Amino acid sequence: MTDAQMADFGAARYLRKSEKERLEAQTRPFDIRTECFVPDDKEEYVKAKIVSREGGKVTAETENGKTVTVKEDQVMQQNPPKFDKIEDMAMLTFLHEPAVLYNLKERYAAWMIYTYSGLFCVTVNPYKWLPVYNAEVVAAYRGKKRSEAPPHIFSISDNAYQYMLTDRENQSILITGESGAGKTVNTKRVIQYFASIAAIGDRSKKDNPNANKGTLEDQIIQANPALEAFGNAKTVRNDNSSRFGKFIRIHFGATGKLASADIETYLLEKSRVIFQLKAERNYHIFYQILSNKKPELLDMLLVTNNPYDYAFVSQGEVSVASIDDSEELLATDSAFDVLGFTAEEKAGVYKLTGAIMHYGNMKFKQKQREEQAEPDGTEDADKSAYLMGLNSADLLKGLCHPRVKVGNEYVTKGQSVQQVYYSIGALAKSVYEKMFNWMVTRINATLETKQPRQYFIGVLDIAGFEIFDFNSFEQLCINFTNEKLQQFFNHHMFVLEQEEYKKEGIEWEFIDFGMDLQACIDLIEKPMGIMSILEEECMFPKATDMTFKAKLYDNHLGKSNNFQKPRNVKGKQEAHFSLVHYAGTVDYNILGWLEKNKDPLNETVVGLYQKSSLKLMATLFSTYASADTGDSGKGKGGKKKGSSFQTVSALHRENLNKLMTNLRTTHPHFVRCIIPNERKAPGVMDNPLVMHQLRCNGVLEGIRICRKGFPNRILYGDFRQRYRILNPAAIPEGQFIDSGKGAEKLLGSLDIDHNQYKFGHTKVFFKAGLLGLLEEMRDERLSRIITRIQAQARGQLMRIEFKKMVERRDALLVIQWNIRAFMGVKNWPWMKLYFKIKPLLKSAETEKEMANMKEEFGRVKDALEKSEARRKELEEKMVSLLQEKNDLQLQVQAEQDNLADAEERCDQLIKNKIQLEAKVKEMTERLEDEEEMNAELTAKKRKLEDECSELKKDIDDLELTLAKVEKEKHATENKVKNLTEEMAGLDEIIAKLTKEKKALQEAHQQALDDLQAEEDKVNTLTKSKVKLEQQVDDLEGSLEQEKKVRMDLERAKRKLEGDLKLTQESIMDLENDKLQLEEKLKKKEFDISQQNSKIEDEQALALQLQKKLKENQARIEELEEELEAERTARAKVEKLRSDLTRELEEISERLEEAGGATSVQIEMNKKREAEFQKMRRDLEEATLQHEATAAALRKKHADSVAELGEQIDNLQRVKQKLEKEKSEFKLELDDVTSHMEQIIKAKANLEKVSRTLEDQANEYRVKLEEAQRSLNDFTTQRAKLQTENGELARQLEEKEALIWQLTRGKLSYTQQMEDLKRQLEEEGKAKNALAHALQSARHDCDLLREQYEEEMEAKAELQRVLSKANSEVAQWRTKYETDAIQRTEELEEAKKKLAQRLQDAEEAVEAVNAKCSSLEKTKHRLQNEIEDLMVDVERSNAAAAALDKKQRNFDKILAEWKQKYEESQSELESSQKEARSLSTELFKLKNAYEESLEHLETFKRENKNLQEEISDLTEQLGEGGKNVHELEKIRKQLEVEKLELQSALEEAEASLEHEEGKILRAQLEFNQIKAEIERKLAEKDEEMEQAKRNHLRVVDSLQTSLDAETRSRNEALRVKKKMEGDLNEMEIQLSQANRIASEAQKHLKNAQAHLKDTQLQLDDAVRANDDLKENIAIVERRNTLLQAELEELRAVVEQTERSRKLAEQELIETSERVQLLHSQNTSLINQKKKMDADLSQLQTEVEEAVQECRNAEEKAKKAITDAAMMAEELKKEQDTSAHLERMKKNMEQTIKDLQHRLDEAEQIALKGGKKQLQKLEARVRELENELEAEQKRNAESVKGMRKSERRIKELTYQTEEDKKNLVRLQDLVDKLQLKVKAYKRQAEEAEEQANTNLSKFRKVQHELDEAEERADIAESQVNKLRAKSRDIGAKQKMHDEE
Repeated sequence: MTDAQMADFGAARYLRKSEKERLEAQTRPFDIRTECFVPDDKEEYVKAKIVSREGGKVTAETENGKTVTVKEDQVMQQNPPKFDKIEDMAMLTFLHEPAVLYNLKERYAAWMIYTYSGLFCVTVNPYKWLPVYNAEVVAAYRGKKRSEAPPHIFSISDNAYQYMLTDRENQSILITGESGAGKTVNTKRVIQYFASIAAIGDRSKKDNPNANKGTLEDQIIQANPALEAFGNAKTVRNDNSSRFGKFIRIHFGATGKLASADIETYLLEKSRVIFQLKAERNYHIFYQILSNKKPELLDMLLVTNNPYDYAFVSQGEVSVASIDDSEELLATDSAFDVLGFTAEEKAGVYKLTGAIMHYGNMKFKQKQREEQAEPDGTEDADKSAYLMGLNSADLLKGLCHPRVKVGNEYVTKGQSVQQVYYSIGALAKSVYEKMFNWMVTRINATLETKQPRQYFIGVLDIAGFEIFDFNSFEQLCINFTNEKLQQFFNHHMFVLEQEEYKKEGIEWEFIDFGMDLQACIDLIEKPMGIMSILEEECMFPKATDMTFKAKLYDNHLGKSNNFQKPRNVKGKQEAHFSLVHYAGTVDYNILGWLEKNKDPLNETVVGLYQKSSLKLMATLFSTYASADTGDSGKGKGGKKKGSSFQTVSALHRENLNKLMTNLRTTHPHFVRCIIPNERKAPGVMDNPLVMHQLRCNGVLEGIRICRKGFPNRILYGDFRQRYRILNPAAIPEGQFIDSGKGAEKLLGSLDIDHNQYKFGHTKVFFKAGLLGLLEEMRDERLSRIITRIQAQARGQLMRIEFKKMVERRDALLVIQWNIRAFMGVKNWPWMKLYFKIKPLLKSAETEKEMANMKEEFGRVKDALEKSEARRKELEEKMVSLLQEKNDLQLQVQAEQDNLADAEERCDQLIKNKIQLEAKVKEMTERLEDEEEMNAELTAKKRKLEDECSELKKDIDDLELTLAKVEKEKHATENKVKNLTEEMAGLDEIIAKLTKEKKALQEAHQQALDDLQAEEDKVNTLTKSKVKLEQQVDDLEGSLEQEKKVRMDLERAKRKLEGDLKLTQESIMDLENDKLQLEEKLKKKEFDISQQNSKIEDEQALALQLQKKLKENQARIEELEEELEAERTARAKVEKLRSDLTRELEEISERLEEAGGATSVQIEMNKKREAEFQKMRRDLEEATLQHEATAAALRKKHADSVAELGEQIDNLQRVKQKLEKEKSEFKLELDDVTSHMEQIIKAKANLEKVSRTLEDQANEYRVKLEEAQRSLNDFTTQRAKLQTENGELARQLEEKEALIWQLTRGKLSYTQQMEDLKRQLEEEGKAKNALAHALQSARHDCDLLREQYEEEMEAKAELQRVLSKANSEVAQWRTKYETDAIQRTEELEEAKKKLAQRLQDAEEAVEAVNAKCSSLEKTKHRLQNEIEDLMVDVERSNAAAAALDKKQRNFDKILAEWKQKYEESQSELESSQKEARSLSTELFKLKNAYEESLEHLETFKRENKNLQEEISDLTEQLGEGGKNVHELEKIRKQLEVEKLELQSALEEAEASLEHEEGKILRAQLEFNQIKAEIERKLAEKDEEMEQAKRNHLRVVDSLQTSLDAETRSRNEALRVKKKMEGDLNEMEIQLSQANRIASEAQKHLKNAQAHLKDTQLQLDDAVRANDDLKENIAIVERRNTLLQAELEELRAVVEQTERSRKLAEQELIETSERVQLLHSQNTSLINQKKKMDADLSQLQTEVEEAVQECRNAEEKAKKAITDAAMMAEELKKEQDTSAHLERMKKNMEQTIKDLQHRLDEAEQIALKGGKKQLQKLEARVRELENELEAEQKRNAESVKGMRKSERRIKELTYQTEEDKKNLVRLQDLVDKLQLKVKAYKRQAEEAEEQANTNLSKFRKVQHELDEAEERADIAESQVNKLRAKSRDIGAKQKMHDEE
């Protein structure tokens, strides 16, 4: 779109840059290397120019002249000027935060509020009306591509419209942003655009049967004013804030014309109806009604035009400057008419709105001595009831005495005043909400048409993110909605986009933009989230807000990063929890959340609403079902109950899920609205606020992915079909080719950038801009083709026309011939007859054809009507079916969401169930194990009981064994204790290291302080340098400087005078304001005094009334006594009734227990029941009598109190009104006093500022006068001083060269100091930075003042010297003139003498020049040395930075070692646990083994007994005293006993095998543990080897450093010898110079006196230079000290590492000892051998380290002696240099005197001595050259001396470091020796332990051998017995056979 096109309707400058501005931007000078953005505390970023880059730092000068230094990575490059105000920020060359911010800011300053940002549009609220939305702009954007027109909301809308038509896909436009960013206005513009373009050229077809006064597009547009009136309100941030969300779907037909529309609303802020904050107001409709634009409306609603008469609408502001309520009322009423609202419906809406206002004025009071509420006047209740179509008395009764269902009965419940007010608020909110929802439904019915709907475009406008001082349930719902929408945006922009690349096979690296908000969303909506817990709490009757808070904290605090505990601030309302949203952290207050979520209503009043005579009111509550109705209903009734009692949070989640489902099925277009400032100021942009919104909204990430990714993509088939026209030859015609390959060939044949597209599996992807280029190429190709077609068509048409012309010519000839023939035959009779008959032949046929055509037409018409009707019917059905389909889809989605939640909960329950089952199974297994163990123990117990007698004998042995085990246990405990002590020692070492770290940090801080001190010294040196510069400056230069100072002072004076005038004017204004406020204050005080007098009168009247009240109170008390008597009687009756009731209950219980007993009991029951009925009747009579008496008393009381009550009420109202006015006056008075205090403070501050400015102005004035006087003096003396200018100019040039060199060194040093300053300043707070800046500014001011004073003093001194010199010249001249004539002869003689003296002086000057040249050399050498020192200073600074870095690395290493130590600690604990478990298991095994031994002993004893018995039996058999029967019995008994013995033996063998298996398993486990420990030991050995190698490397590096020191020492000795030779030569030259100088001094003493001051100043400069060198040396020493400390720290770290490794080694060894206590002795022997080997290795290492230390100590001693010698030599050289320096100064003074004398001699001998003077001048020049040469030589010698001095210092520091290393090595040796001793001690202890264990093992082995021998003996005996028994059996058998 060109400028001319846009300028046609006046919108050009608000949309696009002009051509002139573009040309200016392109020609503007711009340096891309220096133009940049730098960060700023206030403005986020500012433009700047880079001045210098150095060491990763950049110094830049900002636009406002401020110089800043920042890190290089913080500097952002500016885009070239041609990118200024660019329309699409994705096209920026440098894309970063400041570029986006400044582009938006510059466009906003030019009122270009719309800007593309990649795929979406950013709009900034202009806070003013811009002419960019009229019909011409709409027409201009219609059908335009995005690249063809400037950014606009119309362009986004048109793109969505075109996408809908071309892609055949539903679209959505999401307009998001914070509250007040302009979402609602942009929504209206989108709807306006669609209504305009979809109705252009086709308005006649927009007939709607539901609307009589407007077309469909008018109704869509007019829906906004109606909804805004009832849904928008003023908030703190926005005068027209939408307090509800809406999703407007505009449906289109297949041709793109409007078909219908519908609106869905979300989250109407109901609480605003009854409560508003101070700076806000209620919904607009209330104030529109009260604007009195329609008086008949006020009369109908029974309201006044004063909003303050109604409490619900006057809590905040009542008017808004930017809104005309009267005009808005007309717009709302007109919108109702256009939308087809009937007059009855409009009246109903207005009446309900008015009734809500009256609701807020209803008053209630508490009854006397009861908590029951009663109406305090019924006027407002009558009005509201009338407007709602209710009965006033029923309404008040329902409010004060609602009926509540308890069980199956209804009970009238009493309400307190607070409960009634709460009920009124809830009813008002419910009425307004339902009325608003009804309006939306009614508007949807109007917008619903039966036209076919193909696609829709949805426009979402929902309340923006809100962070208030008080955030409640409504803010949570709104912020949750915005969180979901932002997640949808992020998912669409960042996730889905990249996932599609992956799915399509595009080479793409997934980029995580860190924009996932799912954690916060899950925290709110998932099971056990905030809303889930809230709904769960709503189900419990005893739940409160605090229980809800406790559940939230239990479930989420500390478990979710998004859930935090808030920090409550004094003065603000309490917050209970905080949520981290994408836009910031919000504190929420949960008071009243349960009530808000349940949203309960007074069901009695709701029942009245349902029966209302107002049709609208009855309609609103017709679907409401209470809890009781829901219980009794079935089927549909039950469903209604569930829906009506659905919580607010659940309903909101359901609606939000439907919205998200709708959005996911559309192609979204995003519009990001930005709020530029919080003050609603047009054209003002608050950079931090805008940057926060850009970061939160993902604007930058959207641009980046747009630039990196492929925002445009087309299916292969569509691409081939659309773009094949670009090169048809690329795709051959007539042969089949795959669409993908065809697209690839087509793109490859085009002249485009082939890196700008990629081929996927099904689509071709384009980078931003390429598709637009292809469209342009296609348009160009089409234009060429169409041009060619047009040419062909025009040619064809012309050929056809020519052919027709030829045919017409031929036809004319034929017609002419026929006419001539006709004329020839027309009169022929037969022809006439033919003419008459011919028409008659065709008429019959024509009539038949006409009849047939009519019939056919009728049939076709009928068929058409039928088909048309059928078509309309089918279309209506299709529309309804589509609607049902969408509803079903939404329901299915909601069900799926609910199912997903249920599945998640089910999964959670299943997991819990599995865990519980696992626990049950585990417990069951444990129980079975315990039962088995119990059974085993029971069996053992039985056995033990059987063998108790025998076990008593072995108790002593067991006790001894137990004692041994106790001893072993104590030994183990002692070892564990030793280990813990060693661990404590390690802890102490770590604590020491921590302390040393703190000390290092303190040393680091001290170093920083020292650097600050050095900086101060540099400042003092800078001062002294300035003094030197001022003293050697040229007087002409000082004059110029004075002129500049004068001009600056005059400018500063004028500026200060202007500032003073402005300040005085502002003070005058403030004084005027103060006077006005004082007058207002006096008026208010007068009014307050009047009101106080009125209050006193009212109080007096109140006292009188109180007296009357007391009298009446006495009467009331008498009546109350009577009433109390009645109450006691009633209490007795009640007690009797309760007793009877209790008896009845007891009887009924007995009857139930008896269960239908005898008839006697039934008769007794009947009698009791009759007595009970009688008692009930008596009770009711007594109650009636009591109530009558009470009514009479109440009547008396009411009669007596009525008048007084009315009077008291009136007085209370008056009093309340007066107190209200009094409080208002007090508030106003407080405001006025606070304002006065602020004004007084401001005035005092201004007075201080003005006084300081006046003082400064006076000082500057005095200085200006002094400068003026000195300037006048200088102008008078200028002529006299010109003769001396030449020499001074030459000296000045030399000094300037010297100053330039010093300045260069100073600048580099100052730069380093500034870097250090910046590092220190960055660590401080902003306040400290500001204070430091103020202090530095004052310091600079003082410096300038001191410099100015010093400059004035120097000038005065120079003036004195000049005047003195001039006076002496004048004296000489007068003396010469007076004595010239008289003393010509004397003059000749004097001339000869003078020539002789001149010759002597020339010789002296030659010597002096030689000396001066040597001194000059010395000076140059010193200069070079200063430069070297500056280089060293830079190195030291770099070293300091490296030390800081090393310090941080050391901290990291220390932390890692701490972590390793903790891991080793945990390993120790685990190993100790394993050791304890193994020891217990071993103890068990020992016990089992001992038990088995005991069993074996018992078996042995039994065998022994059996053997004795067998021997007895054999003896008896041998005797043969028994018979066969007895022998048979004995045999059977023996067999039984044999079997028992065999079973016992088998059991013993099995138990032995079992115990042996256990021992084998324990040994296997033990071997595994042992292998693991050996592996760890091997690893530790490797670490020790590594540490040893590192130590050797350190020793090698020390050796190399010592070698280097030796070499440097030899070099120093060589330099020293050379310097001694140079020194001898210089001493010879010095003696010659001294001789010449002594002769010259005799002649020049007078001149020396004049320049003593100059010498003193030069001495000061030299001293300052020496101080500077000393300071640099101090800095170097400190740096070396820091390096030494760092080396010590490294040594400590290494020592700590070694000690840690040693501790780990000890730990492993200790664990081995604990685990190997009951193992074989061989492992201990191996360990001992290994420790011996380690010990020997350590001893060798220690010996080597000691030897190296001794060598290093000897080298250090040698280096120290050498350094001392060199230091002495250096001191001598320094003394010599100082002496030479003094001589140089003397020579310079001599030269100056000689020059002065030469000038005088030249003046004296003007006539006769010109030739002599020329010779003298030549001689002087030669002397000067020689002096310069001598100075250069001197400088070189001094430079060499400095180098040697520096080398000596380095050697000294190196020796000190060697000493420290020696000390550290000695300490290390001592520690290693201690470790060796400890290892020896441990080895001895281990050996002792091994010996004891070996002895135990041998003892046990011996016992086992004995037991085995006994077992063998027993077994042999048993075998013998068996053989004997077999023999006996054989004999017995033989005996039986016989």
